[in-house]
Amino acid sequence: MDIQHSFPRRKSSTSFMTVIPSGRRWLFVLAILALIADVSSKYLIFHWLHLHPSHYDPIARQGSFELIPGAFRLHTQYTAEPAVGRLRIWNASEMPHVNQGALFGLGNDRKTSNVFFAIISLLAAVAIVGWGVRQSHLSDRWLAIALGLILGGTLGNFYDRVVFGGVRDFLYWYKFIDWPVFNIADCCLVVGAAILLVHSFLTNSTAATPVPGSASPPPLSPPKPAQAGASTG
Repeated sequence: MDIQHSFPRRKSSTSFMTVIPSGRRWLFVLAILALIADVSSKYLIFHWLHLHPSHYDPIARQGSFELIPGAFRLHTQYTAEPAVGRLRIWNASEMPHVNQGALFGLGNDRKTSNVFFAIISLLAAVAIVGWGVRQSHLSDRWLAIALGLILGGTLGNFYDRVVFGGVRDFLYWYKFIDWPVFNIADCCLVVGAAILLVHSFLTNSTAATPVPGSASPPPLSPPKPAQAGASTG
């Protein structure tokens, strides 16, 4: 007689990504990807242009590489101050010329701008993370995408403000308009804000538009009271 031994079935392990709700997953994954893309691109471009003899001008302390001739190029600037510390030396042997102001160089002429905008960036990042963690059912994917891009861009520039004392910029569009030099974090902030604006407009328009056939029925009239003096048998 064969004796069958029964063993308790092993519960299937649930992956970390399946535990996170879909909307929240979009928020934090996009934020991490945007942060990595921004910080890594800054290190790569600043380091590469500084070491490339055909793209670096040691007198002007500038690096340049044309992406679209006559319109768009990589553009880096450096100072005479030597870089100290591993996180700075990875960028280049010289400290980069940084933007201490806000997006696209706004407020760059003030000495206290970097500290001010660093605090603003930190508060904004904490607010977005706190909101994303507390939302147990974040189902609006576009809202999560917008906030994820804004969070990633905010953290990318915040990293620069802490490590370099300002934001490193290297993307330069000069066709038709001499646009301020910007970076990947700025692009994420602009795209995220645009998505958030359009999403808010569409959401409000949808909420204000009545659905056909959903009009509430007219209120029922109260019953007429019984006439006084009626004869009873």
